[in-house]
Amino acid sequence: MKKCDETLKKTIQLTKTMLDLADRGDAVREDTGYGVLYSFLRDSAYKIKRLAEAEKEVNIKKGWWK
Repeated sequence: MKKCDETLKKTIQLTKTMLDLADRGDAVREDTGYGVLYSFLRDSAYKIKRLAEAEKEVNIKKGWWK
């Protein structure tokens, strides 16, 4: 696997961690400030994941992704 794809794979994994953290944070939050924070984290994770998955598809079509 190319180094660029290795970092892309780690980026996708990071978004999964971000989403998990947002879910766990929402479950234990004590006020709306936390809700805003975890909503922002979740939204950012989805945006990053969408970009990374699109780049992954490009690399699959190039035959780079193993």
